[in-house]
Amino acid sequence: MTSEEAGQEPHAEAEPADAPGSLEAVIAAQVKRCRREAGISAAELAARTGLSKAMVSKIESASTSCSLTTLQRLAHGLNVPVTSLFQGADTEREATLTKAGEGSVTVRTGTRHGHEYRSLGSLKRRQNPIEPSLVTLTSASDVFPLFQHSGTEFIYMLEGRMVYGHGSYEYELSPGDSLVFEGEGPHGPLRLIELPIRFLAVAAH
Repeated sequence: MTSEEAGQEPHAEAEPADAPGSLEAVIAAQVKRCRREAGISAAELAARTGLSKAMVSKIESASTSCSLTTLQRLAHGLNVPVTSLFQGADTEREATLTKAGEGSVTVRTGTRHGHEYRSLGSLKRRQNPIEPSLVTLTSASDVFPLFQHSGTEFIYMLEGRMVYGHGSYEYELSPGDSLVFEGEGPHGPLRLIELPIRFLAVAAH
């Protein structure tokens, strides 16, 4: 029986976690989350991995470091990739906050006719970003252009009523309605039924 099977890590691997937010803490949180999602107890996980219940408890409390062998056993016992146990270790991720009423207004066809496209932020470091926008239509005097772009788009109606076209299909949308479609198909508002109209549009390229 190895030291790991007996619930003891080799001496070089049994150092305490450095501090909250350390790699040990990340692994602890992920092991606990995966175990709970699998609906098994710490004792069951110990049985699946060949580790002692005490060792599983130490891992989940971030009070010990895991060897690569132990990580492989945990991943196998939880039926998840080893890499999932490190999720959150790299905590420096980009985020953009746009407060209510803020966000840059993008100029598109119809902007001068009471049609506002307000960007709600973007992630610059992503190669395939999403582009959320709040669209407000307050005038029916303009001829609406049809847009086409790569990827997919999601729209969610907040206020008003309109007929939205995608390809050869037309959809009447009211508050609470949503539509997901492929961006390559020509799309856009066809008829404005009840003004003002506001909807959230999220394009994913």
